[in-house]
Amino acid sequence: MTGSATWSLVTCLSGGCERAAARRADGTIVALPIPLCDASGVMELLADWGATAALLGVWSPDDATVIAGAELLAPLRFPNKVLCAGANYRKHVAEMGVAKPGLEWEPWFFLKTPTTTVVAGHGPVMIDPDPAAGVDWEGELGVVIGRAGRNIAPDEARDHVAGYVVLNDVSARGLHHRPTAPAPAFEYDWIASKSQDTFCPMGPGVTPDWLIDDPNDLRLRLWVNGEIQQDESTSDMILDTWVLVAGASRWVTLEPGDVIATGTPSGVGAPRGKFLKPGDVVRVEIDGLGAIEHPIVAA
Repeated sequence: MTGSATWSLVTCLSGGCERAAARRADGTIVALPIPLCDASGVMELLADWGATAALLGVWSPDDATVIAGAELLAPLRFPNKVLCAGANYRKHVAEMGVAKPGLEWEPWFFLKTPTTTVVAGHGPVMIDPDPAAGVDWEGELGVVIGRAGRNIAPDEARDHVAGYVVLNDVSARGLHHRPTAPAPAFEYDWIASKSQDTFCPMGPGVTPDWLIDDPNDLRLRLWVNGEIQQDESTSDMILDTWVLVAGASRWVTLEPGDVIATGTPSGVGAPRGKFLKPGDVVRVEIDGLGAIEHPIVAA
């Protein structure tokens, strides 16, 4: 699927109050139909996604009322879980000098702390200005859960998905390996490298699943200061969206609003010794979902 986003569900600030709304492809924020217009945010809509989807599936934002002066917030405030898949793009695994997982490979995840890492797609993202931190970009497709489940079968996974977001799994690669550790199990610091404040900008909104033909065939691009760094299709994923949803549900109950980040394609900075610094601007775009763009600032 190609082309820009049609519309997505957003959480915005209007008149001093948070509310759920829709974002049209041109960036205009519009009111949702009654009775959804009184929802305090997208998380409230997801709590009863069956009823929400039934209303929105026959609705169009084209003639909806514009919400003047609305300020976009992170679309999900806040998911209970942000589960990030690792080693899930063939070309990315190759660029990192790692052997491609074999047929026995199962989904592997780490967590980001949702209430402090998740920020609006326009940021800002705060980083340690010390180059030794090695802060890298990772543009990713985020899958938003709409119906709870545990031990979900891959062929039933899409029934549990509400929609999709664009996100950046910001990674401080220089902090991933601890210089001292009492045992091998403690060598990897996932909090320092992946879960610092603001390290998960996402947006611009949650694009409903029915607006996307196939999330496993979307073009993802990422720019730093206007220079393209990542340009790949989600078809390069080793394990597709449905296998990831099923895999995550094997260990934890997936709940409405949970986000599964599906991994990043090739083009990250680490293999080339390129890292983010204060003053940089990162843009991530996925066809059909829209784009997020955030400044990098010193923490």
